[in-house]
Amino acid sequence: MDLVLWRHAEAAPGTPDGDRRLTPKGLKQAVRMAAWLAKRLPDDARVLASPARRTQQTAIALGRRFETRDELALGATVTSVLAAAGWPDSAATVVVVGHQPTLGEVAGYLLAGEPQPWSIRKGAVWWLATRPRDGRALATLRAAIGPDLVSGRGGQSR
Repeated sequence: MDLVLWRHAEAAPGTPDGDRRLTPKGLKQAVRMAAWLAKRLPDDARVLASPARRTQQTAIALGRRFETRDELALGATVTSVLAAAGWPDSAATVVVVGHQPTLGEVAGYLLAGEPQPWSIRKGAVWWLATRPRDGRALATLRAAIGPDLVSGRGGQSR
C-alpha cells in the first residue's frame, strides 16, 4: 500500500479554526503540489480529506473526487488516520489531506515505530509505502517534497 500524507497549504489566520481558508500563496502551493501528484498517482487512488475548509480547498486542487472524513479532522489521532486510510492493507494508494501535528505523528509512527513530533511543511507531501519483511508490513519513505520544490506543471524545481 502507498500512503500519501499531504498537509494542507498555507491558510489565513482566524476563527473558528475549521473555517480558515487558503491564502493566495496557499492556493498556489496546493495547485503546484496537485500537479506534481497528478502525474504520479494511479488512477484508482483514493483521496481522503479533513472537513476543515483549508484541507477541502487543498484536495480540490487535485481535480479528483475525494471523501470528507471526520476521522481526519483537527485533533485527529494516528490511529484514526491509519484506520480511515486502511493502513497497511488497502489495495489502493490513499492520499490523506490533513493537519499538523497529526500527519507528522503518523509519519513518525510508521517510520520510527511511535508517534514523533515530526514537522510536515504546509502544502508538502510525504509518500510512504509498505513492504513486507519477516511477515510484517514495514513502512518506507518514497518521497518527501514541498510545493517550493516543484513547478506548477508537475516537473522539476525552477
